[in-house]
Amino acid sequence: MSHTNIDFTGRVAIITGAGGGLGREHALALAKRGAKVLVNDLGGARDGSGGSSAAALAVVEEIKNMGGEAIANGASVTDFAAVEAMVKQAMDTWGRVDILINNAGILRDKSFAKMELDDFKLVLDVHLMGAVNCCKAVWPVMTEQKYGRILMTTSSSGLYGNFGQSNYGTAKMALVGLMQTLSIEGAKFDIRVNSLAPTAATRMTENLFPEAMLQALQASDVVPAMLVLTAENAPTRTILCAGAGSFEAAHITMTSGAWIGRGDDAAEQLAAQLAGIKNRDGEIVPETGLAQGHHELTRAMSQTHPD
Repeated sequence: MSHTNIDFTGRVAIITGAGGGLGREHALALAKRGAKVLVNDLGGARDGSGGSSAAALAVVEEIKNMGGEAIANGASVTDFAAVEAMVKQAMDTWGRVDILINNAGILRDKSFAKMELDDFKLVLDVHLMGAVNCCKAVWPVMTEQKYGRILMTTSSSGLYGNFGQSNYGTAKMALVGLMQTLSIEGAKFDIRVNSLAPTAATRMTENLFPEAMLQALQASDVVPAMLVLTAENAPTRTILCAGAGSFEAAHITMTSGAWIGRGDDAAEQLAAQLAGIKNRDGEIVPETGLAQGHHELTRAMSQTHPD
C-alpha cells in the first residue's frame, strides 16, 4: 500500500448495518473521502427484532450535511429479492457498485447447552447468508466492471472462540471461508475480498466489556483498517484485526507436519508425534485448499519413492 492519500472519489459503496456503530463510522469515513454511499439498515433491535428506517436516514442526512452523496435502504440482508433491489437502487442512482461492506449482524448469545436451534439458525442467516446474498447480488456488477472490493466483518469470536457465542462464532468463521474462495474466483476481475475482525464499543458489545474499556474501544478506531481493505490498492485474502488503535493480521496456517504412512499403528504414531506435528516452526499459509493435498502427496511420494 502506498503512503499517498487513500481516495474514494467516484467510488460507490454499499454498507449493510450502517445505521449505527461500525457501519455508520464506515459510511461517514468513506463519504469524507469522496465515496457515494448506500446506507443499508433494517433498523431492528440488537437481537434482530423490529425494524425502522430512521437510523439509515439519519446517517444519510449526516453525509449530506457534510457535502457528500448518500441514499438510504431498509432491506433485510436475509431477503435476497430485497438485496437485489438494494443493488439495483445503487445502480439506478450512480451506475456502479465498487465496494460492498458486509457489516449487518445480530446477537443472540447463550451457552450452547441453553441455546435454541432457532437462535443458532437466525444468527447464521443474518451474518453468513446475509453476506452471501449481498455478495451474490453485487457479483455480476463487479465482474462486468472488472472492479470490486468486498469486506467481510468477521470476529475474534469466530477466529478464536468466545463463551456463549457458538452461533455468532460459527457464522463469523464461515465468512472467512467465503472470503478465501471469493478472492480466488474474483481475482481475474480485480475483485479483492478481505475480512475485518473489529474490537469496538458498539450496541453489539455494550454488555461485554466494563465501561472504562468501552471508552478505549472507539468504533472509529477500526475505520483505518476498513479504508485499507477497500481501497484501490487493497490487498486480497487479508484478515485484519483492529481495536483501540492497534492492528494485527490473522492467518489460517498449516504446520510442516510429519509423514506417518498407513501402518496398523498409524494412530498410535500420530498420538506420539502430535506435539511435533503441532509445532509451528516453518508453518505456511497455503495459497489454496489444493496446497494441503499437494503438500501431503509430495511428502508421501518422497517417502515411498526416495531419490
